[in-house]
Amino acid sequence: MDVQNDADPTPTSPGPAVPGNAALAEAVRGLKRASVLVVGDAMLDRYVYGSVNRISPEAPVPVLTVERELAMPGGAGNVVRNLTALGAAVAFISVVGDDVAGSDLTGLVGGQPGVEPWLLVQGGRATTTKTRFIAQGQQLLRADHEVARAVHPRLADRLIKIAADTVAACTVMVLSDYAKGVLAGDTATRLIAASHAAGRRVIVDPKGDDYSRYHGADIVTPNRGELAAASGMPVSTEAEVVAAARALQARHAFTAVLVTRSEDGLTLLDRDTVWHFPAEAPEVHDVSGAGDTVVAVLAAAIAAGRDLPTAARLANIAAGIVVGKVGTAVASEEDMLEALSEERGALRKIMSRSAVAEMAERWRQRGWRVGFTNGCFDLLHPGHVHLLEQARSWCDRLIVGLNGDESVRRLKGPTRPVQGESARAAVLASLATVDAVALFAEDTPLELLKAIRPDVLIKGADYTVSEVVGGDLVTEWGGVVRLAELKPGNSTTATVARIRG
Repeated sequence: MDVQNDADPTPTSPGPAVPGNAALAEAVRGLKRASVLVVGDAMLDRYVYGSVNRISPEAPVPVLTVERELAMPGGAGNVVRNLTALGAAVAFISVVGDDVAGSDLTGLVGGQPGVEPWLLVQGGRATTTKTRFIAQGQQLLRADHEVARAVHPRLADRLIKIAADTVAACTVMVLSDYAKGVLAGDTATRLIAASHAAGRRVIVDPKGDDYSRYHGADIVTPNRGELAAASGMPVSTEAEVVAAARALQARHAFTAVLVTRSEDGLTLLDRDTVWHFPAEAPEVHDVSGAGDTVVAVLAAAIAAGRDLPTAARLANIAAGIVVGKVGTAVASEEDMLEALSEERGALRKIMSRSAVAEMAERWRQRGWRVGFTNGCFDLLHPGHVHLLEQARSWCDRLIVGLNGDESVRRLKGPTRPVQGESARAAVLASLATVDAVALFAEDTPLELLKAIRPDVLIKGADYTVSEVVGGDLVTEWGGVVRLAELKPGNSTTATVARIRG
């Protein structure tokens, strides 16, 4: 089959057209209406960040000075994270051990909005935990704690009973198999039967080479390596991928197969048509968790009533977003709408509080120092430019907090600002010294600071260090406060007064 690899996927035979960006953006906004049941292997992902400045005298290994730690749900829990980032409602069924990691994981899952958690506890079982040690943006070591064996039969029966009762309130069931035991034996087969009995479709993210356990599933989502192992066929070319997927489809009565092909994008097959979706990522930093994102967005789109090609296109866009991030990441509704936006260049630097906080974390994971300064920046003048140039010289990435219009009026009076917040943000974003702009509505940037946690906080030298809002917090978490030299003879207030005569 000769399929073109254009910006939009081309079907090998007539099929439903994939909508353009405006329609896809509307589809993204509709994902919050989705209701999905996820069943699978939950894990705890821990990240330990620090710096390495010396080699241990005890052995030729680096000494990591730990600076901070982060924990989040992994495995099937990461599918749940991706669904909640889209605003979807999620029921989650899994098994954890009676240990501290299991308790931590239960709290993390339960703390997410829109999640109904059913995390069953098996005594004596270790909760799967993956701990990554990272310095200067590089992973030094990963340590895993796990017991990859089938859960107790009575617990598996209970899990299936809960799923059969829960799936009726959802639109799609996702089986996220990481081969840690939750879906071992005939559990996956029984879950598929229960979902079909309730009239619900099943999407399987498979593991291993025996796909008979998933027989009759509506959609399976192997990666290229998994497809090769399960089919026993070569998968180097697009034609070979299609042939191997067709073989699996015929052998196990799958309605559709979606193959994730890393930097080559996705290949989708239903019973009549093949689509090849080229990769959407402008640059790849980390492929961790991209498969979870594909499954989550695919499920949410189908649950929201979208056809399969549209759902696959959305999943491909989301995968391109997460591989551009460092670590196990998610693609939020905001991320996807930005990717589909016609806006380019400087305006993409203008971000919400949550987006700029995520961006700051991503920069830190790459070993970059994050700087922050703030102000009204009404009628940008050479003094502002001088301050921003100094600020950027003290960090690798600079975030500017910008007072919103109401905040400026409270601080400067009813006749200010001269320019609205959108115009002021656009002007700041156009500067090469500024890497991100975030508006805040409060009188001070304290809440924005807490979200970003900058390494360097910069204000003008007309303040003292003790007067800088949030300076004590920045110092407390290991950052520094710097005072920038002011360029004399520049004042927005004086300029406005001269204009008004």
